[in-house]
Amino acid sequence: MKLKTKNLLTLAELTPKEFTGLIDNSIKLKKELKKGGNKLILKNKTLTMIFQKPSTRTRVSFETGMYQLGGHAINLSSHDMQISRGESIEDTAKTLSRYSNCIMARVYEHDLLEDLAKHATIPVINGLSDSFHPCQILADFMTIKEKKKKFQGLKIAWIGDGNNVCNSMIYGAALSGVSMSIATPKGFEPDKIAVKEAQKKTKIELTADPFIAVKNADVVVSDTFSSIHNLDKKRLQKFLPKYQVNDKLMKSAKKDAIFLHCLPAKREQEVTSSVIDGPQSVVWDEAENRLHTQKALLAALIRA
Repeated sequence: MKLKTKNLLTLAELTPKEFTGLIDNSIKLKKELKKGGNKLILKNKTLTMIFQKPSTRTRVSFETGMYQLGGHAINLSSHDMQISRGESIEDTAKTLSRYSNCIMARVYEHDLLEDLAKHATIPVINGLSDSFHPCQILADFMTIKEKKKKFQGLKIAWIGDGNNVCNSMIYGAALSGVSMSIATPKGFEPDKIAVKEAQKKTKIELTADPFIAVKNADVVVSDTFSSIHNLDKKRLQKFLPKYQVNDKLMKSAKKDAIFLHCLPAKREQEVTSSVIDGPQSVVWDEAENRLHTQKALLAALIRA
């Protein structure tokens, strides 16, 4: 499939048809791989990956995905590049556009991604920024589709910090028609614009009570309360113990509810080991699905 957008920075660039099409193609690529391998549709194509932040799942899934589709990935930290010595984002984007077929960047500030996309002549993918994490949400919704077989009529409960992953999940809910109830402490609500835009297409509810959020939920989602550049202990006190996903909270969701977490998890903080290792957890399928959705996205953008 082809996408109308050149870049994927938030998920808002996609139409509902494109979003569900990427999910369906991801499932197809996963089945093909299990049967013996994918077609080398990205042969002789190159992905340049820029990492300002550490990565396990993002780096390995993109690099492996390019290899499995016949392409090649180059890994660069910001310290490896002339950006660290003052070269502009504009000049970097123009240079990489002459060598590569796509750029994936995992950065601190979302503005940097927007500058890259503005000046690059090739697709730019957000591998994570302080505002959004669209690639994670593609994997999350692929996992939901695999486990629930549908999107229609489902409810997602988000528990914890209204962070970058939550912001992109809101767009995912709008694109799929899934409703979403978000429980956060006061002052930690998700992006207001994302919420406002999504509410035009589906039900997005904000609450301070996790038990209200998980009532009748088909999917329960959590993420770390503290990012790599925000380890304030006082911050944790605003989340614990109220916003921890534990057995008691999961029992308040539907009996067949599944639990998602983008990982890495801080066990016994945002989620207990009994939940993340329990029968309702699908976090390892979710992590694997990063590979398949990255491949579907790369194929759709590079071949477009």
